[in-house]
Amino acid sequence: MRRIVICEDSRTYASALTRALEYDGAHSVVGVFPSAEETLDALPSLQPDLVTVDLELPGISGLAAIQQIMRDRPIPILVLSAHLNDAGTTPGAALAAGALDALAKSRLDLRDPAGADASALRRRATLLAGARLHRAPAARRRSIRMVGICASTGGPQALSELFRALPATFPVPILVVQHISAGFVDGLARLLDQTVPLPVRVARDGDHPLRGISVAPDGAHLLLGPRGRLALDRSASGAGHRPSGDVLLSSMAAQLGADSAAVVLTGMGRDGADGLGAVREAGGLTIAQDEATSAIFGMPKAAIARGAELVLPLAGIGSRLVEATEGLS
Repeated sequence: MRRIVICEDSRTYASALTRALEYDGAHSVVGVFPSAEETLDALPSLQPDLVTVDLELPGISGLAAIQQIMRDRPIPILVLSAHLNDAGTTPGAALAAGALDALAKSRLDLRDPAGADASALRRRATLLAGARLHRAPAARRRSIRMVGICASTGGPQALSELFRALPATFPVPILVVQHISAGFVDGLARLLDQTVPLPVRVARDGDHPLRGISVAPDGAHLLLGPRGRLALDRSASGAGHRPSGDVLLSSMAAQLGADSAAVVLTGMGRDGADGLGAVREAGGLTIAQDEATSAIFGMPKAAIARGAELVLPLAGIGSRLVEATEGLS
C-alpha cells in the first residue's frame, strides 16, 4: 500500500482528495496538513511514498516546501494547483525544483471517487510513488564579489528586513535599484543607514565600493563599470525604468560573470528579470523572492520565468547571501 501525505489548506478539497486516493484500497493517506511547516515537520516520522503539495499555502509557499524536501530528503511530489494554467511560471519552477508532476485542480473532478478523473489520479499516484529519487548534489561554491538587488512596490520594507539579516561584516558590496517616487531616495538611504548594520549611501559616479550598500539615485541608471567602479547614466534608454534593475544586473553579469549575485524582490512589472537572466547565463547566483512574502509578485514571478535558481522567502535570502560569501574578507 502506497503511503501519501497531503499538503492542502482547503479542508473540503483535502477531504475529496483523500476519498479519491483511498477508494481502491491501494493507497493510504497517512497525513493531511494545511501548511508547509506542518508537513515538513511530519515527513520524517510518516515516511510517505508520495506527497501532494498545493502551491498556494499560508506561511511557507508550496514551492519553498518542495525545495526543502528535495534538498533534505527527496520524496516523490505531485503538485495540485488551482493556478496551474495561469500565465505565471510557478508550476514550472516547482517542476524545476524537483516535483515529478503537476495537475490543475480545475481538471480533476473528484466528486465521484469511482469516476474517470479519480481513477486516473490513483494510477498517476501509483506511478509517481514508485519513482526512485536521489538527493540533488550540493550547489557548487561560488566566490560572490558583488550583490545586485532590484525592488519596487513593497521594496523599502523588504530591503529593510533583508539588510537587517546581514552582519556588519558582510564582505561584498551591495548595489540596489529601488523604484521610488522622485525625491525620496535620499530619505530612504538615510533611514536604512540608521537602522541596518551595514552603511548605506546613495551611489555616486566613479565610486569604488568595497563594502556596504549603494542605492541608485533618482533618474539615473546605476551600472558597474570597468575596474569595479560605479557609473551613473542619465541618458534616455530603452529601459522602462530609470534606474533600471535590468541595466544594473546586466552590467554586473558583463563585468563579474559568475562572481555576481542577482536578487529580485517584490514589485509590479518585470524589471530585473532580464538582468537576472543575464547573471544566470553568466553562471552567477540568482534569487527571486517567493510569492508568500512578496507584497506584489510581478517582478519575482518574471524573474522565476527567466531562470531564477532559488525562490526563497524574504527571511531566507539574507542567510543564503551570507552562505555564498563565507570565507571572503
